[in-house]
Amino acid sequence: MWSHDPRAALSRFIRFAAIAMLAALTSACFQPLYGDRTVVGSGTERESVRDVLAAIEVDQIAAPRGTPEARLAVDMRNHLIFALTGGGPAAAPLYRLNVRMVTQRNAIIVDIQTGRTEAEIAGVDVTFTLIRLATGKVALNGTTFARVSSDIPGLQQRFARSRAQRDAEERAGRVIADQIRARLASHLVAGT
Repeated sequence: MWSHDPRAALSRFIRFAAIAMLAALTSACFQPLYGDRTVVGSGTERESVRDVLAAIEVDQIAAPRGTPEARLAVDMRNHLIFALTGGGPAAAPLYRLNVRMVTQRNAIIVDIQTGRTEAEIAGVDVTFTLIRLATGKVALNGTTFARVSSDIPGLQQRFARSRAQRDAEERAGRVIADQIRARLASHLVAGT
């Protein structure tokens, strides 16, 4: 309860002033990662992280032709390009991004009577390398992964199973594209 004691009111005022000053001092420390912040050591007229991300050329992701992995590789590359350019046009390339992926599927629930999988986890493991085109040197090496589950409805719905697997792989590709974009932006801002 509020008291009319002048010392208590002064004490509350001092605490409020200290909190306000602390908030004012730290407010300038925080900047949005994808804003118009200057990239450390970019050496170009492009200043913002957004512009430098748009200048990353994404190589084709290797996968055997005609396989589900090939479809996933194309889908993941498309998500990466969209994540880096934001849907806009790509800039003149400053970097090249090489991506290698390995996929796997693990059954987590199997029907005892029929031996068919009822739920599974699709996994995608990725290693990526960012190469500066001007020097040909590796700017960043990294790995990431995604695991997503899918349910397979009923024994008679075989097309639903293939669609569930495909949706799970597409979700994994989107997750990986977002993770790679965040790692690239963080590397470009920090310069390490």
